[in-house]
Amino acid sequence: MSDRLPVFPLSTVLFPGLVLPLHIFEERYRALVRDLVALSADDPHEFGVVTLRHGSEVPPDPGEGPVPAVPPIRAEDLYEVGCTAELRHVTELPDGRFDIMTVGKRRFTVLSIEQGAEPYLSARVRWLTDTDEADESAHILAPRVLAAFRSYLELLRPNSEVLDQVPDDPTVLSHLVAATAQLTVEERQQLLATPDTASRLRAELRLLNRESGLLARVRAVPVPLSDLARPASPN
Repeated sequence: MSDRLPVFPLSTVLFPGLVLPLHIFEERYRALVRDLVALSADDPHEFGVVTLRHGSEVPPDPGEGPVPAVPPIRAEDLYEVGCTAELRHVTELPDGRFDIMTVGKRRFTVLSIEQGAEPYLSARVRWLTDTDEADESAHILAPRVLAAFRSYLELLRPNSEVLDQVPDDPTVLSHLVAATAQLTVEERQQLLATPDTASRLRAELRLLNRESGLLARVRAVPVPLSDLARPASPN
């Protein structure tokens, strides 16, 4: 079984539970917002965010200069796994643009990309779920990942507010770490596609230890005495 879902290709990776604000200025995505707002309260007010393998599908804001032509998106231009963005707040601007606030909700695999009667893209998707949200190994791994995450954030951004907002739930923690750590798009995409929480936490523990090690080494690089004796540059 598959479902049809409107999709918004972006250069970012969205995770369940994470906030994604967007400024909507293209007419096709204005139409998407209008269609979502018009849905009944019983219908899901969500669209799929799928990550582009290269570049950006969204052209520059017309207010910033001429808009270049954008080639059509093909399935091979996108990563296979995406996440829906649930519409939480919509502000329509006087010129017809929208500022929207969305929250990541559920993961899916893209089966095919379709261009129907709507101006925006749609996809046939298969829904994914974490298969072991209450698995004992995930609960054992979570405190280790949390400790590694705190150490990493202290090195990256001392006194970061994120430290006061870390959840206890292993699945929510795994998504927060994936979205917050300074990882490549490829690494984030691999974490989004990981089928269960425990496997995601194991991968994140390796990545956090790697990144913390790199940050510690960068901060520990000694400054040559000759540099300290050099007069300051006026530039």
